[in-house]
Amino acid sequence: MPGQIFLIRHGETEWSRSGQHTSRTDLPLTDEGRRRAQAVGALLAGKKFALVLASPMRRALDTCRLAGFEPQVEPNLHEWDYGSYEGLTSQQIQETAPHWTIWTGTPPGGESAAQVASRADRVIDRCIDSAGSVALFGHGHMLRVIGARWLGLDPDSGRFLALSTGSVSVLGFEHVTRVVSLWNQTA
Repeated sequence: MPGQIFLIRHGETEWSRSGQHTSRTDLPLTDEGRRRAQAVGALLAGKKFALVLASPMRRALDTCRLAGFEPQVEPNLHEWDYGSYEGLTSQQIQETAPHWTIWTGTPPGGESAAQVASRADRVIDRCIDSAGSVALFGHGHMLRVIGARWLGLDPDSGRFLALSTGSVSVLGFEHVTRVVSLWNQTA
């Protein structure tokens, strides 16, 4: 049986602080984001991973390195593509698309929930093929979809799994059943 899967959301950026949807925009961590990334390192101190993967975006890569790990880049960990909603807050989007959320509608020019779920499933398969525990450094919505898919749920069930910046969550097994062992722990 594979080891645990640690999901680590990147530290704070200016846009995560303001609530702007961020996928393709490659923003740096704020000072608070760097502090949270180092705090992640303290939470993970002493953990040994068979595989450490990170999204190609600098906010995930920097969080990983500040936490004390050197990742392999995994393109499938990239955040949900928000298309033309990139850089907008939910409130701004709802001015022209009332009641819209990423969980209820595909953003114009962006990815559907099914497309994101397909990427999440590929990441999970890669983790299962690993010879031990895996650390995934990524983004809020993508990691929430991975959590939902781990449990065998539709990708939109990720809406029930809130994640803070600089948080650690753990997916594992109870006997042979896939479970959430820890969710949204911050220092």
